[in-house]
Amino acid sequence: MSNLIFGHKDLYINGALTPASNNSTFEVICPGTEKAIATISWATKEDTLATLQAAQAGFEYWSQLPVSERVSWMHKLRNKILEKSEDLRTAIVHEMGKVWGGSEEDITSITNSLQFYAEEILKIEDLDIKDREGTHSHTVIKQPLGVAVAFLAYNFPLLNLGFKLGPALAAGCSIILKPSEFSPISAYMIGEICEEINFPKGVVNVICGDLENVGIPLCESTIPQLITMIGSTKTAQKLIEQSSKTSIKQYSMECGGNAPFIVCEDANMEQAINIGSILKTANTGQICVAPNRFYIHESVLDQFVAGMKEKFENTKVGFGNENNPDMGPLANKISVTRVQNIVNQAVSEGGKIITGGNALDIPGYFFEPTAVVLDNPKAEVLDHEVFGPVALIVPFKTKEEVIEWANNTDAGLASYVFSEDKETQAFFSKKLAFGEVQINGVKYDIYLPHGGIKNSGIGVDCSEFALEDYLIRKRISVQL
Repeated sequence: MSNLIFGHKDLYINGALTPASNNSTFEVICPGTEKAIATISWATKEDTLATLQAAQAGFEYWSQLPVSERVSWMHKLRNKILEKSEDLRTAIVHEMGKVWGGSEEDITSITNSLQFYAEEILKIEDLDIKDREGTHSHTVIKQPLGVAVAFLAYNFPLLNLGFKLGPALAAGCSIILKPSEFSPISAYMIGEICEEINFPKGVVNVICGDLENVGIPLCESTIPQLITMIGSTKTAQKLIEQSSKTSIKQYSMECGGNAPFIVCEDANMEQAINIGSILKTANTGQICVAPNRFYIHESVLDQFVAGMKEKFENTKVGFGNENNPDMGPLANKISVTRVQNIVNQAVSEGGKIITGGNALDIPGYFFEPTAVVLDNPKAEVLDHEVFGPVALIVPFKTKEEVIEWANNTDAGLASYVFSEDKETQAFFSKKLAFGEVQINGVKYDIYLPHGGIKNSGIGVDCSEFALEDYLIRKRISVQL
């Protein structure tokens, strides 16, 4: 009998929980304790090829089901996830180190996605195009694309999964879910839920393994019609390179960001400080839309820095429910080293640490909420996505110079502006080269499109637009 908190979790392939073909396993470590909490079946290449075949058969069945039946299954899956929400949240807390309150977003995201797309698919209609010469009728219909493969990041295990699962199932696609090895437990539990409710075989599949046996075979197969991902830009480039060798595929990829956070002289400072500190400490800063570069007008710099210092120093760091912490650990030891290197680089480029700056000398991958002021807007450290609880603060004088600095990045996901002036808001709304511009606040929901430009990705997560990634358009023309 295993003494691990979550025991052992099996792959979910073709409607059944199954061990790896060679019985290999992978040990999952809790970032809050550095202790093993589960083992998962670690897929072989044979398992991956079997999953691809299962997904193809699943697509052939699922795509032919009436939409009403697909919707019924989506509701059944959603209801069971809600029923198991406490267990799923507990898994997320242990595999990611999230504080308990932070785990709720994963559950609401996956269940809201299933509900939203179950409703949205019913709105899809054929489009008639008028023939200019009057010789033909033309109709554009939308049909399921095919098998989708989803590579998921570790930071929001079920949010990321839900953003792919909802539109795929609604559109009529089968899907292979490949969670991160750092946070796979909750995804494997979704496989257990699918088996429990007898979800149609091959429609949803959950596997995890290494690049050689899982990642590359999934990409190089000609079966998938869509490769979708939430992760880094480098990972996206590798997936596109590998998957395009054998066939032309569709892509939907949400990659990393390097979000600017611009606070103008007329900003509501209490609001800016509160939101800035929350965005850096929520999920320990491991959010693709978390601000990295804080550009603060020189006239309010001292006030902003003092406010962030106070917020950070009052942030209670810890694991799980013990002492009700505000912020948990980073996801793994690699992240601790990376974030420490970023802080060290900032200091080497003239940065002054206002608070924090170090990993905590306790079990777990904890890092202090950190604020660093840099007078050099061209410091190389500003080119890196932090993905941790570190705010790099740079003063500015004019809108013109700060817009140049903000846009000086290959990333283009989220951006933030704080100003009470309508003309200033309009200036930044037009000039910022990012997929999202958030002014005087922050808002994300399943019905709002989320996507980046430049090296921050292609395609969209959330909203009606995400469905387009899982559908093909077919024109039918009939001569009259």
